[in-house]
Amino acid sequence: MDRIELRGGGSVRGECVPPPDKSISHRAVIFSSLAEGRSSVRNFLRAEDTLSTVSAFRSLGVEIEEQGGGLLIRGKGIYGLREPDGVIDCRNSGTTMRLLSGVLSGNAFFSVLSGDDSLRRRPMQRVVGPLRQMGAEIRGRDNDRYPPLAIRGGTLRAMRYALPVASAQVKSAVLLAGLYAEGETSVSEPHQSRDHTERMLPSFGAVVGVQARTVTVKGGAELHGRDTVVPGDFSSAAFFLVAALLADGSEIEIRNTGINPTRTGLLGVLKRMGAEITVGNLREVSGEPVADISCRGGNPLKAVTVGGDEIPLLIDEFPILCVAATQAEGVTSVKGAEELRVKESDRIKAMAAELRKFGAEIEEFPDGMNIKGKAALRGCEVLSYGDHRIAMALSVAALLAEGTTVIHDASCVDISFPGFYEELRRLTR
Repeated sequence: MDRIELRGGGSVRGECVPPPDKSISHRAVIFSSLAEGRSSVRNFLRAEDTLSTVSAFRSLGVEIEEQGGGLLIRGKGIYGLREPDGVIDCRNSGTTMRLLSGVLSGNAFFSVLSGDDSLRRRPMQRVVGPLRQMGAEIRGRDNDRYPPLAIRGGTLRAMRYALPVASAQVKSAVLLAGLYAEGETSVSEPHQSRDHTERMLPSFGAVVGVQARTVTVKGGAELHGRDTVVPGDFSSAAFFLVAALLADGSEIEIRNTGINPTRTGLLGVLKRMGAEITVGNLREVSGEPVADISCRGGNPLKAVTVGGDEIPLLIDEFPILCVAATQAEGVTSVKGAEELRVKESDRIKAMAAELRKFGAEIEEFPDGMNIKGKAALRGCEVLSYGDHRIAMALSVAALLAEGTTVIHDASCVDISFPGFYEELRRLTR
């Protein structure tokens, strides 16, 4: 599926269940692999990114079997991994590469992490730096800036580390390395990032403390296998949520969706824009808050300013927020989002360029953009840049546009949401 055509018009109606959460699926595999004994991961996301993590741990000697809609994992313990026979291919998954770097830094063998063309262009210095401070030997391309990463693990030193930029991946890599260090390793953030690691690790037996924006892990703990149920992915649900808000006559209920407050910054922004969204049937699944989300379309939205503490809480929802902003009265301003330039693509540049093709008026800045609404979108040909979230956001824009839109390299949606286009067609009336 190199390209897909979508016609504008219609509404989005019905019920849907988003695919399992990608971030939690990654961590469930990693922590289960490092635990002693048997673990199960139910409702695991079978997508390209998460299967990269499964493949990586299989190459490190962990037995992982597919079982129903989940996985059965026989963990090896934190010191039970074996040296891989070849290069570990992380494909497009930055989560796999960064978190695995923390694990491999504490294992006394040699390993090499690489990936596809996109991943090999993504900077790794922010994870390499702190791991080196802990005593890991890591080398990378272009003065250690980019993959492949060559790691010779060994004895690590505990430390206190202050992240210059909030990043759940770097935080998690340092905490995982801290499992191998004597004493306590702590990570402080300037803004709150996703907290799935610190929520999940204690359930496997790790000693973890959280105080404000500082997380501490005690080294030397033995992890034990457990069962994990993965909730629906809010980042995937966001595309249908925004589509329903923007298309007249729409009404949707999105069930079994994770609403971890470190992930749902988009909900707050949309409500400030005037969206009417109902969150109900609140419960907890494997330590994560879960709910059903419903909304109706047709209510006018107004422009807002987004920045500061909000940015880390909607890092994956930025592309679909840009689409929503094209339909809000006034100028929506996004500031302090320079982190978005080093995701799967330069999301600031990509969304500005592609939404302009639809007819949107956008002013781009180094750390964000201004988006003028309300824009009358027109069908056109657009590029995904191999970024799954951009492909899905542009698909929602296509539903709002007059005429037909062609999206190139649309198959990248399989990185996080296999079956996205089938579900979009099912819900579109």
